[in-house]
Amino acid sequence: MSSLTRQFPPDIDRVAQAMADAAREAILPWFRHATLAADNKLDTGYDPVTQADRAGEKAMRAVLARYRPDDAIVGEEFGHSPGTSGYTWVLDPIDGTRGFVSGTPTWGVLIALSDASGPVYGMIDQPYIGERFVGHSGAAHLTGPRGHGPITTRAARDLGDATLFTTFPEVGTAEDGRAFHAVAARARLTRYGMDCYAYALLASGQIDLVIEAGLNAYDIQAPIALIEAAGGIVTDWQGGPAHEGGRAIAAANRQIHAQALALLQSSLT
Repeated sequence: MSSLTRQFPPDIDRVAQAMADAAREAILPWFRHATLAADNKLDTGYDPVTQADRAGEKAMRAVLARYRPDDAIVGEEFGHSPGTSGYTWVLDPIDGTRGFVSGTPTWGVLIALSDASGPVYGMIDQPYIGERFVGHSGAAHLTGPRGHGPITTRAARDLGDATLFTTFPEVGTAEDGRAFHAVAARARLTRYGMDCYAYALLASGQIDLVIEAGLNAYDIQAPIALIEAAGGIVTDWQGGPAHEGGRAIAAANRQIHAQALALLQSSLT
């Protein structure tokens, strides 16, 4: 059953909005602040975590402790907390910390609610710009500087007319990268480095495809629910569920998804 038809408790949107508000309040004071410090999670390479990441997740967990204490939580910074309700909140307080420490407003707060089958509610919140993208129950909307209104993904078009996004030009392993660039060679425009904001652009009808690899569940579950509610599709590179992470392809519609997926799969064999 897709996230378009699965039901969830009626207070979920209210609680998610409260979490996003709390995360904004905790995170924004650190953005572009001279005292922001970043620790590196990796022995080789660079995967930063900051005071803002930790403060944002703590703020969201405090909201859940007050309003939904029986739900499980999976968060990037503080891991898994068990629950008894059958629902799990999947949280990434700052998706795109590299962008955050660089001062670019492409990062976002990711909030998803999942049941045993995957995400049923998804939010991408960009506090600095003031845009909040929410999707559930077959509808998606954007609240931002221009007001509040529904959003939908783009209509079908040929891959040769498409705009494609990913975060890193390398796109995971060398094999992943070759497959991605086979699609990029066919697309009209390929752009890099937008983090979770690329998924928000897809849900709001601005672009056609986002293709990534090496994801965690907290990177992709909110985008899945949002994009599906807006009329798009998100799968792994085999066409199956992507909510556990790994390789993901998000598309504005099934037609362009099929074109891009076929290229990915032929490049992997």
